[in-house]
Amino acid sequence: MMVVGGMCAVLHGSAQPLMLLVFGLLTDTFIEYDIELNELHDVRKECVNNTIQWKRNYTAAALKSRTCGLLDIEHEMTNFAFYYVGIAAAVFLLGYFQISLWVTAAARQIQLIRKMYFSKVMRMEIGWFDCTSVGELNTRMSDDINKINDAIADQVSIFLQRFTTFVCGFCIGFVKGWKLTLVIVAASPLIGLAAGLMAMFVARLTGLELQAYAKAGAIADEVLSSIRTVAAFGGEKKEVQRYDKNLISAQRLGIKKGLIMGFFTGYMWLIIFLCYGLGFWYGSSLVVDTEEYTPGTLLQVFFGVLIAAMNLGQASPCLEAFAAGRGAATTIFETIEREPEIDCLSEVGYKLDRVKGDIEFHNVTFHYPSRPEVKILDKLSVPVKSGETTAFVGPSGAGKSTAIQLIQRFYDPKEGMVTLDGHDIRGLNIQWLRSLIGIVEQEPVLFATTITENIRYGRPGVSKEDIIAATKEANAYNFIMDLPQKFDTLVGEGGGQMSGGQKQRIAIARALVRNPRLLLLDMATSALDNESEAIVQEALDKVRKGRTTISIAHRLSTIKNADVIVGFERGRAVEWGKHNELLERKGVYFTLVTLQSQGDEALNEKARQMADNEEEPARLNLSRAGSYRASLRASLRQRSRSQLSNLIPESSVPMVGELGPRAYSVSQNAIPEDEEEPVEPAPVTRILKYNLPEWPYMVFGSFGAAINGGVNPVYSLLFSQVLATFSVTDPVLQRKEIDGICLFFVMVGVVSFFTQMLQAYAFSKSGELLTRRLRRLGFQAMLGQEIGWFDDHKNSAGALTTRLATDASQVQGATGSQIGMIVNSLTNIGVAIIMSFFFSWKLTLLILCFLPFIALSGGFQAKMLTGFAKQDKQAMETAGQISGEALNNIRTIAGLGKERLFVDTYEAQLDAPYQAALKKAKVYGACYGFSQCVIFLTNSASYRFGGYLVQQEGLHFSLVFRVISAIVTSGTALGRASSYTPDYAKAKISAARFFKLLDRVPLISVYSDKGDKWENFEGNIEFIDCKFTYPTRPDIQVLNGLNVSVKPGQTLAFVGSSGCGKSTSVQLLEKFYDPDQGRVLIDGHDSTRVNVPFLRSKIGIVSQEPILFDCSIEENIKYGDNVRDISINEVISAAKKAQLHDFVMSLPEKYETNVGAQGSQLSRGQKQRIAIARAIIRDPKILLLDEATSALDTESEKVPSLCLRLCGSFSRGLRGNVTPLHVCVVSWQTVQGALDKAREGRTCIVIAHRLSTIQNSDIIAVMSRGFVIEKGSHDQLMALKGAYYKLVTTGAPIS
Repeated sequence: MMVVGGMCAVLHGSAQPLMLLVFGLLTDTFIEYDIELNELHDVRKECVNNTIQWKRNYTAAALKSRTCGLLDIEHEMTNFAFYYVGIAAAVFLLGYFQISLWVTAAARQIQLIRKMYFSKVMRMEIGWFDCTSVGELNTRMSDDINKINDAIADQVSIFLQRFTTFVCGFCIGFVKGWKLTLVIVAASPLIGLAAGLMAMFVARLTGLELQAYAKAGAIADEVLSSIRTVAAFGGEKKEVQRYDKNLISAQRLGIKKGLIMGFFTGYMWLIIFLCYGLGFWYGSSLVVDTEEYTPGTLLQVFFGVLIAAMNLGQASPCLEAFAAGRGAATTIFETIEREPEIDCLSEVGYKLDRVKGDIEFHNVTFHYPSRPEVKILDKLSVPVKSGETTAFVGPSGAGKSTAIQLIQRFYDPKEGMVTLDGHDIRGLNIQWLRSLIGIVEQEPVLFATTITENIRYGRPGVSKEDIIAATKEANAYNFIMDLPQKFDTLVGEGGGQMSGGQKQRIAIARALVRNPRLLLLDMATSALDNESEAIVQEALDKVRKGRTTISIAHRLSTIKNADVIVGFERGRAVEWGKHNELLERKGVYFTLVTLQSQGDEALNEKARQMADNEEEPARLNLSRAGSYRASLRASLRQRSRSQLSNLIPESSVPMVGELGPRAYSVSQNAIPEDEEEPVEPAPVTRILKYNLPEWPYMVFGSFGAAINGGVNPVYSLLFSQVLATFSVTDPVLQRKEIDGICLFFVMVGVVSFFTQMLQAYAFSKSGELLTRRLRRLGFQAMLGQEIGWFDDHKNSAGALTTRLATDASQVQGATGSQIGMIVNSLTNIGVAIIMSFFFSWKLTLLILCFLPFIALSGGFQAKMLTGFAKQDKQAMETAGQISGEALNNIRTIAGLGKERLFVDTYEAQLDAPYQAALKKAKVYGACYGFSQCVIFLTNSASYRFGGYLVQQEGLHFSLVFRVISAIVTSGTALGRASSYTPDYAKAKISAARFFKLLDRVPLISVYSDKGDKWENFEGNIEFIDCKFTYPTRPDIQVLNGLNVSVKPGQTLAFVGSSGCGKSTSVQLLEKFYDPDQGRVLIDGHDSTRVNVPFLRSKIGIVSQEPILFDCSIEENIKYGDNVRDISINEVISAAKKAQLHDFVMSLPEKYETNVGAQGSQLSRGQKQRIAIARAIIRDPKILLLDEATSALDTESEKVPSLCLRLCGSFSRGLRGNVTPLHVCVVSWQTVQGALDKAREGRTCIVIAHRLSTIQNSDIIAVMSRGFVIEKGSHDQLMALKGAYYKLVTTGAPIS
């Protein structure tokens, strides 16, 4: 296809030079006719026997013999008209084939590149993802591949066509008149050099600009995916600034690029006009003085070389597209050619016939590729026997999860090896190895599809019965059957529609359905409440019989009955044995157990003693503090989010607790329903309004563009004047006229140089400033939307980032350089038409009949393309969502061995855009062919009519040329303007989408100053009869008449099973949502009327899965308060309170250490402590703790859990240098006293699954199905002997 298309392009390219031959003959005919007329105007001459002679009474010197009366100008012109029509027909066909074949071929290749790129990315080892941001990969897949498409589609054939014209033009020049050609060619190196330099600079700047935008894109992606954290800490304005800062460098590069292009374009025009001057001056001397050429030959040679040069110039935008395409292709192909270190789709490696299940670590040393200086595992040696349950315990960051990732072969150890049944796992087939492993993680990732499909990811082709059996084993069956759509319920992006416990149970079912030989439980029951945990734990105990199981848990009671317990410390296994043996050893395990069981025992003890009402005060204190341990352990786990770097796409991570519903809509059919509401293209006036601050640039640019537009008609004036001189019979007058015209050419060139530069600089400046402004405004508008808006799957982080990137830059198509082009074309057409009517209105009218066709061909082409632009965008967005989900959850996909499935789904989504592209190719080809041949048809008609006017009405022939060349060049200007219409139309649609976003009035406005603010904020909170459903799932009632209040300085604890509405109530208080009915009162003010930023500034939150940003530890802590400047001393003091300081000081870069995307470089506990420090620095009046210490191991948790739990910065309480451990061991009373002081003046709301966490709260509210079933203090509720009493004593369900 490419060859045939290329051939057509070459033939098409030779059409224009071919026309020149016809044109030369035609000119000679006209000039001959004019000379004959001039001669016969002389009263002394007459025509006798077809030769001009003196009349009888004059006898002067002998006349040059000239024929007369033989030339029938009309007949000659008719012949020439037929030549033109013939050429036009050929051009149409060739144009059609050249474009449609190349565009089709490009569509095929792009399809292939997309497939190869995505499948290669999915094959990369996990370490590669640690070092590459997902936002950047998404940008590469959309923008960069589109750039390659631009480079290899129609551009190649147009380049070939222009290049052929260039070659043929020169051939004609040399064959017909080598002297003149050499003179003109002497100047061409100057043009060539400029074109080369321009291409080089532009390619370099484009590459740099792309990098800058990719960086900004990564920031946008990170922020939008963590929108709840940003909202809670009021970071919107700060994030907009951070994003804007990254746009500045891209803007500078864009302006520089514009200036460079303007300079070189102006320079080229200058050289071209100098060539005109020189060429006509020298050529005329060859015609007049030496008579070597006829005027026709002069034109053939001159225009041959000129058209050659022009086409070389027009080929330069193609080179720009090639350069941009090559720049983009470099990174794409680097990835495609990179061999993954661990290729998950490779067929090589052994598959063992019998798997016993013995795993052993032999002297394994390991560090993450993204942090080579920090050793995670240090000569780790641990055997795991087949069929046994081995538990890994130890503080956060000791390397437990890392060991599990090595078994899955996400990474390979740097030294040592991991073996399965004595075989190094590096020698085993990786897909087969992973198929043996079932993993249940602390934060399970679900995919945006139904529950059935999610479980089926565990094992393809599994039957419905097996799925049901697995859900029953995982204690998930009952809650699934309660849902309106049962197994067909959509879980939302990242499982956002499910509560934490529900997600966890679906994930367990997914692991069970695999029937794995090795079961890896990474805090598998962490997200479950008591009721579910007991049952799931039992299910897990059942399923691990006969399987090799490795369990990681912070809650030690869950692993007491493991066959072997391994204690980890600093990347080594320091001890192993059974529960009792290890207790005797008094090592790591002993310390952890003692701290934890103190709490558990105390709580149970207390419950037993309640009946007798005998409690020793010390006991009580102990129980209050210690039991913490236990409960915390619980929550301990879900909610933290580990080195498993980008495991969860942030958008789905509920900011607080087990956020009930989020993304995706209710039912399957709700998705396609209103995929993309049609948008009315935006009015240009509104786009320009955003460009208003740049009006001086636009005025100057338009001025430059107007002068540039006038250049073409002036040129046709001069050109026809040159022709007229050839029929002047007086040699002296002739020479004088020629010199004057040549001088004029030089002047036009100089003016053109400056105006081109002015136009390019002014418009690139205004365009780049607009793009940046729109990106910033768009981003700001996104961050200003209420949280419910992000729940809609159409507003997932990936889709929004793509929208920011493409829409903002496309809006430039309606302003900036486009305005320049339009002004340029309009002045060109205006001047040309006025001039033409002045010289010959009849001929002008005839040619104007063709002008609509010239314009129409351009407009038609634009119309077709915009239709496709919309389809393309939609189809690619669906594919983009799939790729986004896959890349965000790459670890889960790798663990399940589902890379191939995602690659196939992605490829299936590419089919629609591919079919659309094929359709587009044919239409585009036909339009192109038509637009190319219109000019030839115009010429044929107008020269024929011109002949008639010259003969019948005595019009001077030079005026025929003047009118035709003026209007035809202006027509091509119109065509050029209309070739920008696709951009223009794209721009209007993009702008409309953009304005829709900017015009949307959020239901809860972050940026408004309206709403109540008051001085002495106390933190008195009341929920009055609150009812609430999530906007994306209106059929599920989450809160059902919630009534509860908490006075300033009190601590309120919510208890209840997953999904009962605990976290939802916290989100209403944060004003992420407003209640559907009922009210939330803060200090007596209705929350719907309170100023949002004011309210959030008084609330500090530590959530279950802390979200950190890809910046330094210091900046993450400072994020706690975005209103003021925070000194490093405050940061350090907050870090000390959160027990973080010592760990930070042990890092090579201390507080400057980058935490990685989503905190991926830190362990869960480390992330949680940074989040705690972040809340402390905020110094809030209301503190929300959603399982805040969940990710701390027993040791780290001891104090912060309490300190923080009971109120944020235990700044006021614990002064002096008491070390946490010391406090713990010495006396619980002191801590309790300090904490009681610490919570003075603060209102605290705590959510916990573990009851021991909250038993010393002032009010405990037990929730079920969205309302409070009982509330009171721990003692009151125990005395009630209701749901809470049952929970504490037996762990029975709350219902």
